[in-house]
Amino acid sequence: MTGGIGSGKSTVAEAFRQLGIVTVDTDQASRKVVEPGMPALTEISAHFGADILQADGNLDRAALRQIIFSDPQQKQWLESLLHPLIRKWIAQQLGAAQSPYVILESPLLFETDQVQLVDTTVLVDVPVELQIKRACARDNNPVEQIQSIIDAQLPRDIKRARADRILDNSLPLETLSERVATLHRELLKLIHSTN
Repeated sequence: MTGGIGSGKSTVAEAFRQLGIVTVDTDQASRKVVEPGMPALTEISAHFGADILQADGNLDRAALRQIIFSDPQQKQWLESLLHPLIRKWIAQQLGAAQSPYVILESPLLFETDQVQLVDTTVLVDVPVELQIKRACARDNNPVEQIQSIIDAQLPRDIKRARADRILDNSLPLETLSERVATLHRELLKLIHSTN
């Protein structure tokens, strides 16, 4: 399952969890592999220096973000370290899931090779104007910052063309449970038709 910033992926994922479906969040994976005590954090600290760590030993994500977005070589180094670890963590979580199917929740599903890990794709879709409005309200970020995040992702029309299923999340929130339940039934039918 994918969708741009402000599309409501997290809300939709929670609705699936309420139906007993396990979800694996790629954002969580990227945090897990750099927790204190993990080998990746040790390598990051050795490469960028101890200043990249907060006083409590956690990664200073803001400081790291500044470095990698101003230096493409450092970004490439970091990605070459983390991407295999993230993919391994995701694969372990997907393999351990105990539900009729499992959802990989990834904002960059189509932009990365993570799409190879799934059998069918669901796009949580809203118009760009609504994405901006929701993300600005949620994160208290300026419109320009949200727009730059949207611009860095695959365009909405390409995502819509690549998705196997589209969940329109611009409809009223009170209708979400029923729309997710309908999609859930479709996914269960899909499983039974392929087995």
